[in-house]
This record gives sequence, C-alpha cells and structure tokens, in this order.
Amino acid sequence: MTSINLYVSGEYPCGYLENHTARSAFVHPSEAINTVLYSDLIALGFRRSGDNIYRPNCTSCNACIPTRLKVSEFLPTRSQKRCIARNQKTEVVIRPDQFDVGQFALYKRYLASRHNEHGNEELEADDFMGFLGSHWGDTHFVEFRNEGTLFAVAVVDQVENGLSAVYTFFDPDFSDYSPGVYAVLWQIEHARQLKLDWLYLGFWIKQCQKMAYKSNYQPLQLFNGKQWVDYPGEHEAV
Repeated sequence: MTSINLYVSGEYPCGYLENHTARSAFVHPSEAINTVLYSDLIALGFRRSGDNIYRPNCTSCNACIPTRLKVSEFLPTRSQKRCIARNQKTEVVIRPDQFDVGQFALYKRYLASRHNEHGNEELEADDFMGFLGSHWGDTHFVEFRNEGTLFAVAVVDQVENGLSAVYTFFDPDFSDYSPGVYAVLWQIEHARQLKLDWLYLGFWIKQCQKMAYKSNYQPLQLFNGKQWVDYPGEHEAV
C-alpha cells in the first residue's frame, strides 16, 4: 500500500471523554476496499464501523490508542481462568454477517441496559447491519448460548494476520458469566487455532473505564502512530 485517500470529519462530542470533542479520519468512499487493504489499515491503527474505516484525528487529544494482542504468548490471569470455568457449558456458534431477528433483539436490550438508549424502538435492521456488518470484509457474528438461549454476540473480522474484535453485545441478565471477557478469551483461542498472530482489540483509553479494560489482556501492544510498541504496564494477576 503506497497511499490512500482520506477525509477528515468535522468535530463532534466525544463518546468516551466528557467535555471533549473528537474528529475522525475516514478512508474515502472512492477507495476500493477489500480484505487485503483492510488488513493493511488495521495494522496502521484503523478500525471499522460498518463499511467505514477510520481512526481518530483529534486536534488536541491522543487518548485513543490502537491495541493488539500476541495470541501465541497470551496466558490467562486467575480471574480470566475463572471466567473460562464459568463458561464451560457455553455453546459457541459462528454465523455469517446476515441479519438475525434474535441478535437484533439482544442488541436493543443491550443498548437499553448498558448505554441508557431507551429510544431504540426506532432502531431498524438497516441501522444494526449498517453499524456491525460489512459488504467487503470477512465478518462473522459469533453467538454465545447457554442451554440454547442466546446471551451474547461478538462481531469479529478476520484479516490476513489476525482477528479484529469489532463489537460485543450481551444480555445483562447473564452478567455473572462475564460475557464481554469470555468473548475476548474465545477470540484469542480461536485466533490461535487458526494460526493467526494477533487479536486487534480496538482503542485503549486510559481515562475511560469501558475502554481501559484492554490492558487486562497481555502481552499487549500499542500503536504510537508510527509503530507497534509493547504496553509498559503490568499483567493483571487477580
């Protein structure tokens, strides 16, 4: 990849840090996106939202740092081992990125409970797939079930050298199973089975609790805008 056309959005309220504004650099719609190009962009710290590929381009903040995990070197912590044990009977089904009524209902329930988005009755199937699916990627919706009951879905992209964790949503009634943690642990193991090198975990934001959890998965690397460097923190051991 030699060059690619980008466009920069206007500023908008940051969804992660209060009293901050944000803006993003998007791959221009005129670019012909495929898995090869997407793989190159993921390795440069880009992420995907629907068919749009972007990375932060804020004028006065660099809190959003892309992360990836070396799956062959990962060792679960004690708390992560307990999560695996709690999910011994969890059934996993890998499905294509096609609209599913049950997944959609679970997604709306998740938004209402975790993000206080109680107006999501107006959310439609096109909104759901427009946010999570892609027309050009190798995307799967991974279902997690307990005795047949769907309780979590992880949206996962496969790229040339790894998996990319796009988004996870789950039933709040199953919080005791730590579905968000288990979804990451499953993706690590699945990448290992596929003999892939990396799990791309998205942006780590130290000041944002819902994004800072990524440092619990080690060995983590951070993209500093030029290259990937090892995360300097300690491995969580509890």
